[in-house]
Amino acid sequence: MKVFLVRHGETTGDLEGRYGGNYDDHLTPQGEEQLKETASRLTGKDIQIIFTSNLIRAKESGKIIQSQVGCGIEVVDGIQERNYGVLAGLTKEEALERYPEAVEAHKNPENTDPEGESLEDFQNRVLAAFKDIFSKEYQTVVIVSHGGPLKQVLKYLNMPIPPKIGDGEIIEVTV
Repeated sequence: MKVFLVRHGETTGDLEGRYGGNYDDHLTPQGEEQLKETASRLTGKDIQIIFTSNLIRAKESGKIIQSQVGCGIEVVDGIQERNYGVLAGLTKEEALERYPEAVEAHKNPENTDPEGESLEDFQNRVLAAFKDIFSKEYQTVVIVSHGGPLKQVLKYLNMPIPPKIGDGEIIEVTV
């Protein structure tokens, strides 16, 4: 199976300096433009289906791609970003004011944010969802997700993991 892993576009939370994670925010106009460019690079690749995270920013990104490549789209629970607990959705300033210890601990991904998801639980959830997608009978798919889950699948596939996956970036893999 040929898989195009795609990170969603720029979000309102990016502009507002918020902790991401599994909270919902929308694409910005710039994010929409990024995904139109991403979609144009995917045109003509014989994509059969788009799988997208259940978070709004990924679904919006998937719909932009769908509008240009003309295939079905399926929302998948499990490939959304890690739950950052009390930090999710807060601006960096709000988080530092309310939860200074959590902000410091968050710098190490091995730590679990208060009310958040452990790294092990996150990895298990994400890999189970990706393995389910990979078991389907498609030749060419797009998976729209987030930086954290995409890095987990690259690690699982023994591929190089970039320090940052850019907005609207495409990483092609064969599974």
